[in-house]
Amino acid sequence: MRKNTISGLKSQLNTKSKVSIIGHKNPDGDALGSTLGLSLFLKQLGISSQVIMPNGYPDFLKWLPAVDGILCYDTDKTECEKVLQDSDFIFTLDFNHLDRTGSGLGNFLKNLDSRFIMIDHHQEPADYASFMLVDTQVASTCELVHEFVTTQYSEVELTADIASCLYTGIMTDTGSFRFPSTTSKTHRIIADLIDAGANNSQIHQDTYDNNAESRLHLLGKALQNLKVIREFSTAYTFLSQEDLNANGFKKGDTEGFVNYALSLKGIKFAVIFIENKAEDIVKISFRSIGDFDVNTFARKHYSGGGHKNAAGGKSDLDLNSTLEKFENTLNNYREALT
Repeated sequence: MRKNTISGLKSQLNTKSKVSIIGHKNPDGDALGSTLGLSLFLKQLGISSQVIMPNGYPDFLKWLPAVDGILCYDTDKTECEKVLQDSDFIFTLDFNHLDRTGSGLGNFLKNLDSRFIMIDHHQEPADYASFMLVDTQVASTCELVHEFVTTQYSEVELTADIASCLYTGIMTDTGSFRFPSTTSKTHRIIADLIDAGANNSQIHQDTYDNNAESRLHLLGKALQNLKVIREFSTAYTFLSQEDLNANGFKKGDTEGFVNYALSLKGIKFAVIFIENKAEDIVKISFRSIGDFDVNTFARKHYSGGGHKNAAGGKSDLDLNSTLEKFENTLNNYREALT
């Protein structure tokens, strides 16, 4: 699905506009890269903007250009709400339902009169936005930000900082360019970003090669907890709150863990379950290979969604009950998974 109604924005957006840019809760590389990249580009146009995140972001992404200027709603609620109330335009990037910002910020946004601009690549977008650039076939929101800035403002050159932000989002959302959503167009965009100054090897090193020992110990625990269900070409792992606490868990530490289960020979469906006692939920990440649609699976069973081969969800049951429910649910997908 593709929907593009963003072309009319250029005539309304100007140097007097007050702009906010929001990413989703628990922001990943694509959310941070797209919001920061767009903010830096607007600065090139003489348009000031404020990037707002619902909550904090992982340590391995704190090297990104302009990251220190982000406001977080969970720690700066009053300031964030004032900025949003004063905004003429609010960009929502890498999500398509306001609830993806969390209940507090989501409810606040629903009551604003500002014009919303949605740039996103997830399925089944809501209809809150006045302007949209949505394409569910592209690999990342950063690709769409690149499309927006290079088509609507082709006369403006990308800086190395903008290119680095967009490169990071594409790299992380494509699994370093190995997921099926990676296309020849993706690589042409990457070439453009490298030409604009993105240092591809340094970005990869800064993102993936700065692990703390505690994160590797946590990965080891996740691998110890791995369970393979060959009957359904499925593998899953889990981390209890005790596992997280014992290994010094920090936000973002479990990023990519689910892919280890998917790397097993013969596995089509991989899942990681992460207990979060503070929110009294179990967070879940789903990955698949081929035709098994984890977006549909997550929406139907776990109040989630995302993409065909990568999605997320949650369970309000305790961890053990969640795992039991998951294994029982697999019986309904025998034909699709075998």
